[in-house]
Amino acid sequence: MTLRDIEYFYSTHSAFAYLGAKRLAEICEAHDCRLIHRPFALSPVVEAAGGLSFAGRTQAHVDYFFGREIERWAEYRGVPVIAHRPTYHDNALHLSSGMLIAAEQAGLDVDALSFAMLQGHWRDDIDLANPEDLARVAQAVGVDAAPLIMTAMTPNVQAVFEENTQEALARGVFGSPTYFVDGDMFYGQDHMELVERALIAPFAVRGFKNPPVGG
Repeated sequence: MTLRDIEYFYSTHSAFAYLGAKRLAEICEAHDCRLIHRPFALSPVVEAAGGLSFAGRTQAHVDYFFGREIERWAEYRGVPVIAHRPTYHDNALHLSSGMLIAAEQAGLDVDALSFAMLQGHWRDDIDLANPEDLARVAQAVGVDAAPLIMTAMTPNVQAVFEENTQEALARGVFGSPTYFVDGDMFYGQDHMELVERALIAPFAVRGFKNPPVGG
């Protein structure tokens, strides 16, 4: 049987990637799917799509996002989250993203490592730029972190991270997580049911077009 692919564009500190990860794994198992991990730099993608960085958003928006919205989805999905914005949430993601890319290139269990990173950030408040923190979460899922940490920041691996970001921009991605099934884009973990539906029966292509903004 030929495996179906789901392309998975996300940032390694994405709350909603974490909240949807277990459900995504269930869908992949049920439908014999393979996840193609595409960790990317979130801020330039969001800003290119006209969105605001969190530093540029109102306090009310930030409070809602890091408060009620995450709490509600965490309860619904049955996953634990810390009760505050992660301490190191604004730190660089090059090392953690590079580790995932290196793990995929080495044929390791990227699904498990990716979830461990997301869970570590949102449940245990780890620093995704700290090699010691990353080594601990990797060890917890049976992955030897040492060679991945050594490789993660090399030019070849970081070039893939940049390519993922450019690919996200080219495809019109505007947030994390974003999933592609046979080229059809689904944004947000709250669209898991539609992702699963697309694996069973692809959605018809419609001719509906939005009018130009302001038109």
